[in-house]
Amino acid sequence: MNASTKNTSNIGLVILLLLCCIAFSDAVAQKKGLYSFEFGVQTYTYRKSMPLGVAATLDTIKAEGFTELETGVPKGMTAQEYKKLCDDRGLKVVAIGGGYEQLVKDIKPTIEEAKVLGAKYVMCAWIPHKVRGGFTLEEAQKAVADFNAIGKGLADAGLTFCYHIHGYEFQPYQNGTLFDYIVQNTDPKYVSYELDVMWAFFGGADPTALLEKYGTRFKLLHLKDLKKGVKGDLTGGTSQDNDVILGTGQLDLRGIIAKAKSLGIKHYFIEDESSRVNYQVPRSIAYLKSL
Repeated sequence: MNASTKNTSNIGLVILLLLCCIAFSDAVAQKKGLYSFEFGVQTYTYRKSMPLGVAATLDTIKAEGFTELETGVPKGMTAQEYKKLCDDRGLKVVAIGGGYEQLVKDIKPTIEEAKVLGAKYVMCAWIPHKVRGGFTLEEAQKAVADFNAIGKGLADAGLTFCYHIHGYEFQPYQNGTLFDYIVQNTDPKYVSYELDVMWAFFGGADPTALLEKYGTRFKLLHLKDLKKGVKGDLTGGTSQDNDVILGTGQLDLRGIIAKAKSLGIKHYFIEDESSRVNYQVPRSIAYLKSL
């Protein structure tokens, strides 16, 4: 074999190896799928069954395939008792909720609860405002000051504060919205965000565009879908039965998850507020697996 033939053979071998590597990578990607994360759930989904039996509800959550929780300690139970029930079922508490007024008044009980449960994130889901659908600049300004203080207090304790979008924040303001004002005026060291994709969409925002714009300011996602034909507004409220099985409503969940994944967001919680959770939640999980 002359040198020219040998070089040609070597080049061919290199190309073949490259093609094999590409094919293998594609096969792994297809096997892994777009949704390659732990399955998480916001336990508000089970608000009707939880008071009837915490252990039985957690059994259901485990049986459905969830391993991560965004939750709070059920009434009548200590954080230690709840932690044991979760641990016994292999359920990890990633985030807990905290009420705005309580966090402003005294942050210590929330820190203690998060520490006992092993949570890394504290989520606040509502900014008090006087007029439904009429969130104001003054209310946003107060929230900014409070969030910066809450966030610093939690950060000093090794926790991350996340404000959960609820839709009313998209009131027009200057060249953007009051949500833009809040994000741009809160300290990134202390204040992060949870994107509830349905509420953002309901308030007139594009969840994918929000992820593109604010990137890693978002740490957590609520996965929900909105019934087809339902029109949004700035009230932050709609019929709970407008929550539908993921992938059957108006949102481009595939695109949203792809963007979130590209940003390195790792925690996704299904939240289904409907009266059909026993029917819908397993089908929402199946949808995520299909991705």
